[in-house]
Amino acid sequence: MNDNKLDAAKVTIQQAVDSRDEQLRGLAALIHANPELSFHEHKAQQWLMAPLEEAGFAVEKGIAGLETSFRATWEGTEGGPTLALLAEYDALPAIGHACGHNLIGTAAVGAALALKDAYPELPGKIVVLGTPAEEEGGGKIIMCNEGVFDDIDAVMMVHPQSKTMVLRGALACVDATFTFHGRQAHAASAPEKGISALDAMINAFVAINSIRQFVKEDVRIHGIITKGGDAPNVVPELCEAVFILRAATVVELETVREKVYNAVRHAAEGVGATVDIAEGLIYAERNNNKAMAALFRSNLEQMGIEVCDPPKKGGIGSSDIGNVGQVTATIHPYIRIGDATTHTPEFCQLAGSEAGMIEMNQAAKAMAMTVYDLCTDKESIRAVRNEFEQWKQQSSGGQVHG
Repeated sequence: MNDNKLDAAKVTIQQAVDSRDEQLRGLAALIHANPELSFHEHKAQQWLMAPLEEAGFAVEKGIAGLETSFRATWEGTEGGPTLALLAEYDALPAIGHACGHNLIGTAAVGAALALKDAYPELPGKIVVLGTPAEEEGGGKIIMCNEGVFDDIDAVMMVHPQSKTMVLRGALACVDATFTFHGRQAHAASAPEKGISALDAMINAFVAINSIRQFVKEDVRIHGIITKGGDAPNVVPELCEAVFILRAATVVELETVREKVYNAVRHAAEGVGATVDIAEGLIYAERNNNKAMAALFRSNLEQMGIEVCDPPKKGGIGSSDIGNVGQVTATIHPYIRIGDATTHTPEFCQLAGSEAGMIEMNQAAKAMAMTVYDLCTDKESIRAVRNEFEQWKQQSSGGQVHG
């Protein structure tokens, strides 16, 4: 296919997105105005599924045992790859869609609809996966464990941000709840009969802080006290803290976990208390597919969007998309929405603004154009798959599918 035909094809895709722009804006605004927390995204799930069903996608609700997940599939002609567009749609407590998931979910749906509108005979299978609970619960990790991504050749999603990037890392992480058990007693008349769960917890915080000097500089350990006792004149018998531990890789995270958990256990033992450690799902580090990211970057630049290099150091968090990248070729690019940072009220406002709607439109176009590349250019999909298979062979230990 020569460049003129390729350019014309992508113009057609962009026009197909624009023809649905009003519909997509309404959908993104509706989800933004009705934020739902992780595992409770019932309205958003239905609203995102509806236009896909109407367009003839085969829609399954509640896959991988997750009530608010979905899978919508459309197959053009045989012989092409199976590609997935990921929709996120959960919100944050108190500050709503301060991570812009209303835009992420809508952009994925918009890209899929535009491709089917423009090229109903596209060689390949397009899957929109509704992935709940990114903010709290690791929905994609559960879906990885259930094999949802095993037969997919490549995966992509787009996140709103303060700058446009196609490659950005993310730390491996895990959350842990420490529940300290002591013995209740009157703090004034019979303190000798008590064992303070609060002292155990305070000792644990001090012990964890002493570890910070002896871990790598990219390690992050942050926690809060969620229960510190009921009354100052009662020796607390139960206290609780929640921490998130992060490291560059799952392998390095294992070292951090061992150090922190040992410190917490010894802190409890030191005052005669005990501690239960409840660990959440392990979020893997991000494995960006550079070949696919290059295609995405080219499409952004064809649209006149300037792409920035990612920060060389720091400035990254964690996401369950990292686990998907351990299973198949994956990208998680960003498109600028404004100057605000994620997880702030200011970013929530941006996610429902005109700037957010423009970003959503751009994200849908770039994804649809990149899917088109992968479906119509066998060299492109071969390069993407070869890179992933080589990474898989070269990587050793510590790879997790959940």
